[in-house]
Amino acid sequence: MRKLMGRSRDSLIKVKEGGGKKPPQWLQRQSLTTSHKQADTWPVSQRRVYRTTTHVPQELGQIMDSETFEKSRLYQLDKSAFSFWSGLYSEVEGTMILLCGGIPFLWNLSGQISGRAGFGPEYEIFQSLVFLLLATLFSAVTGLPWSLYNTFVIEEKHGFNQQTLGFFFKDAIKKFIVTQCILLPVTSLLLYIIKIGGDYFFIYAWLFTLVVSLVLVTIYADYIAPLFDKFIPLPEGELKQQIETMAKSIDFPLTKVYVVEGSKRSSHSNAYFYGFFKNKRIVLFDTLLEDYSALNKEPAGEDGENEETKSKTKNKKQGCKNEEVLAVLGHELGHWKLGHTVKNIIISQMNSFLCFFLFAVLIGQKELFAAFGFYDTQPTLIGLMIIFQFIFSPYNEVLSFCLTVLSRRFEFQADAFAKELGKAKDLYSALIKLNKDNLGFPVSDWIFSMWHYSHPPLLERLQALKDAKQE
Repeated sequence: MRKLMGRSRDSLIKVKEGGGKKPPQWLQRQSLTTSHKQADTWPVSQRRVYRTTTHVPQELGQIMDSETFEKSRLYQLDKSAFSFWSGLYSEVEGTMILLCGGIPFLWNLSGQISGRAGFGPEYEIFQSLVFLLLATLFSAVTGLPWSLYNTFVIEEKHGFNQQTLGFFFKDAIKKFIVTQCILLPVTSLLLYIIKIGGDYFFIYAWLFTLVVSLVLVTIYADYIAPLFDKFIPLPEGELKQQIETMAKSIDFPLTKVYVVEGSKRSSHSNAYFYGFFKNKRIVLFDTLLEDYSALNKEPAGEDGENEETKSKTKNKKQGCKNEEVLAVLGHELGHWKLGHTVKNIIISQMNSFLCFFLFAVLIGQKELFAAFGFYDTQPTLIGLMIIFQFIFSPYNEVLSFCLTVLSRRFEFQADAFAKELGKAKDLYSALIKLNKDNLGFPVSDWIFSMWHYSHPPLLERLQALKDAKQE
C-alpha cells in the first residue's frame, strides 16, 4: 500500500543528504541546500562507481581528503543497498496488493466499518475517509521497520542520527496525527467538489487544490513545523545584519530569519525560505551554522532534552562560516530573483490542471475500475488512485526527468547569480564543506546523475565557479 499511496523517498540534499524535518513536497519553496531524487530501483551503474572508486581522483585531491572520501563511499554503499531492498519490498508489496485484490478488500472493509458507525453505502465520502485512514495506517506500519533500520542502523553507523528510540516513536505518532488532520478534511472537500461540480468539476477541483497549497505554504513554518522542531529567531549579530543587508540589496522582502534545532534528530544540514509577496522568511538549520551548531559544543551536564536526543559531539567543526552561509543564501536568493520559484509554481499548477482535466475524461471508463476489482461501484477516491497513480505513471516519469533537467539549469543560473554578488569564493568553499559534512560522494555515473540528480554534481558546480574564484 506504501507504493500505491505514492510514498516518497526523496532525500534532502545532494551535498549529499539533508537533515532535520524537511518541509513536505507540497510546499512550493526553494531549498537552501541541494537535493537529488533517490532511485526506487537499484542504481546498478552508480553502485558500481561506489564499489570501484576507492581512491580520491586526481581532480578531487585538493578538495577532499582520503579519509572523508572513504567514509562517504561506504555511506553511499550502505544507502544504495538500503534503497535496493526497500524499493524491492515496495514493488513486491504493491504487486501483491494488486494481484490479491487488496484495494477492493480494503474498500469493502471500510464500508463495513462505516456501516457499523451508521453510515450506509450512500455516504461514499465517509467511507473514502475510512479507506484513506486505513491505507495510510497500513503504509505507516509496514514502512516502520525500514524507517527504523535507516535511522538506527545506517544513519547511526555513519554518525548522523541524533534521535533516541523514544523520540523517534513520539515523532512518528505526531507526524501521523498531523497528517490525518490535514489529509482527511482536504480529501473530503475535494471529493465533495468533484461530486457536485458538474461537467466542469475539474476546474473547481484544481482551484481548490491550488488554494490549499497556498494556505499550507503560508502556515507550514509558523504552525506545522514548530510541532516537530524548535524555531528561534536568529540572534542579533553580524550574521543577521549581513543577511538583512544582502536581502535589501536585491530587494528581497525579508521579514524574519529563524534557526531550527535540526541537530535534535540528525547532523545533516538543511535550510529553506518560504512566504509570499512582502512576507519572506528564511529558516536555517543549526547544523548549517558553524557558530550555532549544537554538535560543535560541549554537551550540557544536565538537560531535560538530553533524555530525548543524543549528545554526540563530533571531533570536527560542522557547518559553514558566516561568509559561506551568506554565499549559500546568495545562491538561493538568486532562485527568487531569477523567478525560478514562480516558474516552478506555474509548471506545477499547469501540470495539476492537466491531470484533473484528464481525470475528468477518464473517470467515466468503467473498464478502469473493473481492472482493479471494482465491478459494481466506481468510487471517486479509487478513481483518483487508479488514474493518478497508475495511468499517469509513464507521463510522471517523463515529466520528472524534464523537471530534473530544468532544475539543474536553474542551479547553474543561481550559482552565476551568487558570482555576481561577489560570493564565488565563499560558495566554492561552502559547497565543499557541506559535501564533507553530509558525506556526499563526489563521483557520479553520468547516466544515473542525468536521470536522478536535480542538482549538478559537485565537480560541475565547482568548475563553473572556479574562474570567478580565481579572479
